[in-house]
Amino acid sequence: MSASDAAPRSGFAFDPDQCVFLAPRHTERNPQRNAVMKNTTISVILGVDAQPADLGDLSQQSLENNIHLIVLLLRKLPPVPVFYMGLGEFSAYSLPEGWQADVDKANTALEAQRAKISQYLADQGASAEVRAVFGDASGLRSAVAHVGLTCDTIIIGDDLRSDEHLFKDVVHAALFESSAGVMLNTLGRAGALQPKSAFVAWKAGVPATRAIRAALPALRTAQDVTVALFDPVSTASQDGENPGSDVAAWLNHQGCTVVVQQYPGSGQETGTAILKRAKEIAADLIVMGAYGHSRLRETVFGGTTQTLIEQRDRPVLLCH
Repeated sequence: MSASDAAPRSGFAFDPDQCVFLAPRHTERNPQRNAVMKNTTISVILGVDAQPADLGDLSQQSLENNIHLIVLLLRKLPPVPVFYMGLGEFSAYSLPEGWQADVDKANTALEAQRAKISQYLADQGASAEVRAVFGDASGLRSAVAHVGLTCDTIIIGDDLRSDEHLFKDVVHAALFESSAGVMLNTLGRAGALQPKSAFVAWKAGVPATRAIRAALPALRTAQDVTVALFDPVSTASQDGENPGSDVAAWLNHQGCTVVVQQYPGSGQETGTAILKRAKEIAADLIVMGAYGHSRLRETVFGGTTQTLIEQRDRPVLLCH
């Protein structure tokens, strides 16, 4: 049964066969849909091997919606190979010959790449600034956290996945030390920022609420938004007497066309279930709160957030 067939003119309807709450559809054209992305600032975090063409779709959207881009090019400083000589207070250390030359060469290559990407964006007419950051892991995390304080969204490039430790550092800095929504698997997928179909994995709590708030500009552009709950608990103290209906009402008031789906877990890991259901509706974007459990627990034992971060098939927006 489609939402358009079953939805009443006002209020919510419950279909017991499909466990779906259906929010009313707006019959009038939503005037926000062509303007919601305007005047936003997006930070894009890339590695030194990223190519200017990776920003092609994003630069076009920047032109159409007056989006300002801040591109951060990251390069990790090579480990310092220190050799110690002597003992106690008379000890000394030295660096091997050639190490500083290698550092200078890497820095020069990073600056050349920064200039190349900056010129590409200028040629496209995009409003953008490109910054190069060359440092140790701590310095790179700080740079990501800092830029995330003054933008609306952080997009993390896929090229950073080639360095697992750097990728995790960047994702965690963006999630835990900045105030912006964090998007993965987004570059080269024009529908991620202005999706036709969006899938909101809802679990009552602050992370999920922040994720929806960060995603509102994208959700307003969508033709349909699915609010999905997995094994919801229908009590006032947990997911509410009608789980998801309050979120649907909020998003409906924001101009979104909303369907609420309640899915049984069926013993499947929640992250895997989210990806399966999002694929079924061909969602252009998944929106989810990150790390409902502790970061240590999810790192050691795995969890929904880890599954969504590690997958590469579907764009996702996360907030903690």
